[in-house]
Amino acid sequence: MKKIFVVDDSALMRRVVFDIINADEDLDAERYAVNGMDALEILKSGEKFDAIVLDINMPKMNGIELLRELKKLGIDQKILIVSTLAKEGAKETIQALELGAFDFVTKPDSLAEAKGPSFSKHLVAMLRVACGLPPARENMEKKAGAGSASTAAREAASLSKKILRGDLSKHSKGPLGSNARKLVALACSTGGPKALQYVVPFLPANLDAAVLIVQHMPEGFTASLSTRLDELSRIKVREAAHGERIEKGTVYIAKGGSQMRLIEKGKKEHSLSVTVEAARNGLKPCADIMYESLMKSSFDEITCVVMTGMGADGTKGILQLEQTNKIYVIAQDEASSTVYGMPKAIADAGAVDEVVTLKNIADAIAKHVGVR
Repeated sequence: MKKIFVVDDSALMRRVVFDIINADEDLDAERYAVNGMDALEILKSGEKFDAIVLDINMPKMNGIELLRELKKLGIDQKILIVSTLAKEGAKETIQALELGAFDFVTKPDSLAEAKGPSFSKHLVAMLRVACGLPPARENMEKKAGAGSASTAAREAASLSKKILRGDLSKHSKGPLGSNARKLVALACSTGGPKALQYVVPFLPANLDAAVLIVQHMPEGFTASLSTRLDELSRIKVREAAHGERIEKGTVYIAKGGSQMRLIEKGKKEHSLSVTVEAARNGLKPCADIMYESLMKSSFDEITCVVMTGMGADGTKGILQLEQTNKIYVIAQDEASSTVYGMPKAIADAGAVDEVVTLKNIADAIAKHVGVR
């Protein structure tokens, strides 16, 4: 039984979270604190927990202040932030991830939503990952926002067989010349917001390609994520905007709650389509949609990068893209992945050219794509 510590100043929210956690046969929530100061004393006493559910806005000591203190004291815990959708909440959530939080779950706006299936399934799914438990029998991610792993995996396996019987020459065997037209397309999910801070800030400002990123996040959070990454990086980073023309040396992060596609107007002119539409496999943004939009584009090569995340989003799209374009696939290794789901799916499909640790992904991209 995995012990969960709940830190939230709202007695009602604590009760809801306790009920959700204790309904899972492998999780147990008994201990709680009403603010960061009380939580700090409990953690300093040496009491151990398998995971902590942490609110941000609390009296006496908020969640951000608690994370800072834990970092100072070298107290290592798996901490899951439960954050609001408010703009300030999104900014603070990104800050919490920088300070060591494992990931976050969006706090519902109403009690009815908090007691609903979407929040409870997402919270339990994330806590099971934090505690190193396998997913519950019922797929928790289809409605919670990480896609149906089994469905995507079956589709990927089917496509993979077709590819193995076909022409593998579309995989690049090495860096292209300086005049080649290149693009980088990256996908990540659970653990991604934190992992991206080990990748994007280390890309060179003069990277010889634009970078498209699909990170599974709700609306509001991708703006804060892109702003923070831009502050930390040499390369330019922005949240993707509809109709925006892409440029080399710029990273475009798909807007949460929308789907992002690349539109080709000519061999040297590409722009982004960012639209509010239905989710695919519970996902918006969805990496498969991004990769599919690149099919038959005129790039000489597309570098596909798959990082940490639950499910298999991106695999089907990459395997389809491989049929029409020259690609080079980089996947994060299991040891450095918060969740080895998305990278495993593309590796199992036999489509990976290079497997690297998180801290080597930026270098692998730069070496393969080159600089201007």
